[in-house]
Amino acid sequence: MTRPFTGRHMLLTMVGFFGLIIAVNVTMARYASATFGGAVVENSYVASQRFNGWLAAARAQDRLGWHVVPTVDAGGRLRIVATGADGAAVRGHMIVTARHPLGRLPDQAIRMVPGADGYVADRPLPTGRWLLRIDLQAGGHDAHFEDAVRT
Repeated sequence: MTRPFTGRHMLLTMVGFFGLIIAVNVTMARYASATFGGAVVENSYVASQRFNGWLAAARAQDRLGWHVVPTVDAGGRLRIVATGADGAAVRGHMIVTARHPLGRLPDQAIRMVPGADGYVADRPLPTGRWLLRIDLQAGGHDAHFEDAVRT
């Protein structure tokens, strides 16, 4: 003998269905708000006005042909090798800012000192994944790079 599908069954089905949808949405919203570190740009209008200048600077940097290769040694110190289009080392002033991808840790300003084969950080990075903003000034030119490392 089968039991008939009643209004009570329909109510329980609908409450269960929408309860599940609401629970998933609340969970996803909590994860999203807990992991978002903040604004991508401070003022999107100002950023849009500067966009063409940023493109011109990127083209000029591409013409320089500079490349950087960041690595982390066994002691957790950041090492960066900067080379020109001809493969020769680029020597100048380097500033590195390490940013945690999710903004959970504060930005780390890293002082880089010239070493035998590039630049070496003056102190180790904390353990984790870091997004690097590398600013290099040499020979009257500026170049900006972004890369990621894991310590």
